[in-house]
Amino acid sequence: MAQLRGEGLCFTHMDLGGGLGVPYKAGEKLPDPAAYAAMVAEVTNGWDATIMFEPGRVIAGNAGVLITRVVRVKQGGQTPFVVVDAAMNDLARPALYDSWHDFLAVSPSGAKMRANIVGPICESSDTFAMGREIDAVVAGDLAVFRTAGAYGATMANTYNSRALVPEVMVDGARYAIVANRIEPATILAAEQVPEWLAD
Repeated sequence: MAQLRGEGLCFTHMDLGGGLGVPYKAGEKLPDPAAYAAMVAEVTNGWDATIMFEPGRVIAGNAGVLITRVVRVKQGGQTPFVVVDAAMNDLARPALYDSWHDFLAVSPSGAKMRANIVGPICESSDTFAMGREIDAVVAGDLAVFRTAGAYGATMANTYNSRALVPEVMVDGARYAIVANRIEPATILAAEQVPEWLAD
């Protein structure tokens, strides 16, 4: 800041961005907000500027999950494939850059299995995890992808005419749908055929 001001630039505000990460894997430890605030206070001491933050991920990341149902477990060459009804259009990060989202059975039996977790879209990148040790699941089981709060709805799309999943807010025993499922028919209704193609 001092160097920039020394070059004649005038700053009154500084945006430090998101700053804090979220734990994607069980047991990960990251700096808490108090430790981060102490570090920022030390680094920005004497800046004489308004310091701004965009802590969306640390607020929303682990506040949301993506619930999915196991469609089937398909035997592979050495590792079985757990096919779920969620797909890369619902949670895009694993397909985009191989990001990690914990996958847990909603009602775990205590047994474990090593599997590839994939979606139902006919697309080679429709994968959530490869060769991962997970809770043992069978067709019909409900499972959850964790840490989807900052990424699910905001990155979702309607690839292959798939509906956008509804969003449900849960507070203890209370729940409410806060964003309705958007069906393909609704999406297609917004499209128009040019008159010169309608004949």
